Amino acid sequence: MPITLTADKLAAARDIAALLKPGTRVCLTTHVNPDGDGLGSEVGLVHLLKANGVAATIANPTPTPPRFDFLFRDLPNVDRSREAVKALRQADAIVVLDISDLSRLGMLAETVRTRGVTVGCIDHHVSPGTLPDGPRYVDPSAAATAELIVEIALANEWPLSQPAARALYVGILTDTGGFRFSNTHPRTLRIAAELLDRGIDPEAIYLDVYAGAPEGRVRLLAEALQTLVVEPDVGLSWITVPPGAVERHGVTSDDLDGVVEHARSIAGVRMALLFREISQGRIKVSLRSVGDVDVARFAKPFGGGGHVKAAGLSMEGALADVQSAVLRAAREFLS
Repeated sequence: MPITLTADKLAAARDIAALLKPGTRVCLTTHVNPDGDGLGSEVGLVHLLKANGVAATIANPTPTPPRFDFLFRDLPNVDRSREAVKALRQADAIVVLDISDLSRLGMLAETVRTRGVTVGCIDHHVSPGTLPDGPRYVDPSAAATAELIVEIALANEWPLSQPAARALYVGILTDTGGFRFSNTHPRTLRIAAELLDRGIDPEAIYLDVYAGAPEGRVRLLAEALQTLVVEPDVGLSWITVPPGAVERHGVTSDDLDGVVEHARSIAGVRMALLFREISQGRIKVSLRSVGDVDVARFAKPFGGGGHVKAAGLSMEGALADVQSAVLRAAREFLS
């Protein structure tokens, strides 16, 4: 079955393309602690733009996690995250990927807000958005932002090269948990098949993403799982990353990816949480759910957001105090 787009999507895709013309210095950015979808979407779009004669750079608020370095093997000097503010100030146009809220850009938020250039957005999250004006291609029903990049390429008849297809496949693979999560729809698999038709190697991509774990990541997982708590009568479970554990094991916060899934995998659990300190006095809570529990709705009063079954929030305060407040609210929410 061919991949078709609505009239509204075709128009939005062309609006995005109109911003990305040859001669325009384009800078792409995504959220703090970039994941496989944010990075895969950026790299895939860079390849697409490069083929159309458009120079693009990537400038993120935090560095690329080492396990995604492979995405940049054939794009030297494109990742300018170490001088992100300078890269943004040199841009004629900015495209924000995988988020719609300015606050998720961390230290780059003010630069993007005041830069005075058009800011495009491509995103699959449920959010009204707080970015400066510009063309939008937003679809919360999509499994990944990378899925939307493929749609934009098809709408504008941009050739999907093998390097672009590989990066975009990484985005879809990681945001669907290897096509295991409930956001994996028939359309998701059709788009993945479109990428596989470009000759990419799914096993090689899997090995790059998931089979290069440093020893510290496994030891961090073992330590974190020791903190697992389950309340079967409520359907609630949670894991706490011990303060200093990430540094002690010589890894990064990216190595916590997937830890909360262990709490969600327990029979009878409807909501799973992962608590970790991201800076002195600030706690991040990752949320996952099973069934009809909407963790994006749960996160909203705390200033968080995301998807129905995968969301997050962050709060100021001591770890114990944040845990107490969030768990109390979770019990009420589930009841």
